[in-house]
Amino acid sequence: MSVLRRAKSWDISESEDETDPDTNSRLKCRENSRAETVRTDLKGEPSLDQPCKTFQPPTRGGESSPPPRPGGSGTPSPAKRRRTKEEIELDRSKARERKEARERQRAARAQEKEERRQAAENLKSLRPENCLKCLTVCIDPVLLEQDGSDILLGTLASFDWKFDIKTQQLPYSITWTRCLPQKEGNETTVEEQVVLVLGLGEFIDLVTSVKKMLDSGGEETGQKGFLCSLLEFLNHSAENVVTLLVTDCQSDYMGSAYDVHLLEVTLGMEQHNIEEVLVYLQLCKNIAIVFLNGWQEVTDHVCAVTKALSKRPFKLLTERTELPFCVDGSWASGARVEKDGTGLMEVWRRQIQQLNRVSPAVASAVTEAYPSPQLLLQAYENMVSEEERKGLLTGLLVKTEGKERRVGAEISSRIYRCFTAHNPQLVLD
Repeated sequence: MSVLRRAKSWDISESEDETDPDTNSRLKCRENSRAETVRTDLKGEPSLDQPCKTFQPPTRGGESSPPPRPGGSGTPSPAKRRRTKEEIELDRSKARERKEARERQRAARAQEKEERRQAAENLKSLRPENCLKCLTVCIDPVLLEQDGSDILLGTLASFDWKFDIKTQQLPYSITWTRCLPQKEGNETTVEEQVVLVLGLGEFIDLVTSVKKMLDSGGEETGQKGFLCSLLEFLNHSAENVVTLLVTDCQSDYMGSAYDVHLLEVTLGMEQHNIEEVLVYLQLCKNIAIVFLNGWQEVTDHVCAVTKALSKRPFKLLTERTELPFCVDGSWASGARVEKDGTGLMEVWRRQIQQLNRVSPAVASAVTEAYPSPQLLLQAYENMVSEEERKGLLTGLLVKTEGKERRVGAEISSRIYRCFTAHNPQLVLD
């Protein structure tokens, strides 16, 4: 309790005059002040466990000092140093570099995304149903003069396939062009397949001309008529594959390859002479000859070639690989290899299993002992003699259905010859 509260009376000296007005007034002021202090103390008596507030005198100029920082010293921190112009420029250049790096990363991600989208579009365009839309059947207008040629045009129109009637380099021919949407400008390429449609009369004239040429020593120069155009086309376009379709052949004379009897009756030529002409066309000039009965069969042949051409790009894409046996689905025992190397062990096992009389259990035993071909070759190199190399795999255990056996000397020797022989014509068995 405050000391002021315990002071309940004032001691007045005997020497003082009680009637002195100044003294009385001072006493009254002191009593009023004491009463005020007691009232204040009764309203809120300070607790003994509360810290007392420290009085801070005003600083010079009448300003009070700032309060001390919590947990730190009472002195204020020094003023922040101003950056120089070089430091500001350096920070700006670093910020620009970071911004450019982020922009390059965004551009790289956008380019990679565009490349994946373009690859997906190219792969989609190579599918047969989409590739068929890019093919155009080009028909020589001379063929439209033959009876029954409207069957071909009607069939192509019913399938909604593209066809074009324009003069061909080789008369009486049908060719195919392919539009390449994956290249710029929708580039167009000409397929190597050429179908040559001749009536029986034109074909007889062709056989007669070839026979005369062969009788004269096989000289191709100086030929006239359709044979001259055919030989010139074949000499300038050796990569083309020509199929000769002979129409207007009676069904009674139709054969599986060609109707020699029909030519004998029509031309009056002996059989060996006719066979000589046909062999020259097929072997020397790579012309396949097919006898058909009317334009309906010609139309069926043209449609079959068109469908085969539409499937070619996708087949070439699936077969384009360095290791065909690693592609899953291309054949029954295929093994797929991922980008991270998953599946290489399976490829290694099936590579050994390709040898005759090597079972999956034997191949598994070899691959478990030597997980890669390189390890097996290193083991062969560490051997001193040829006999040790041949018998390296002899003692490996093979477990099949609870039974154990050895690989054996014969299989071990064949595997050694397979991986170390330099003669490609060596017979392993």
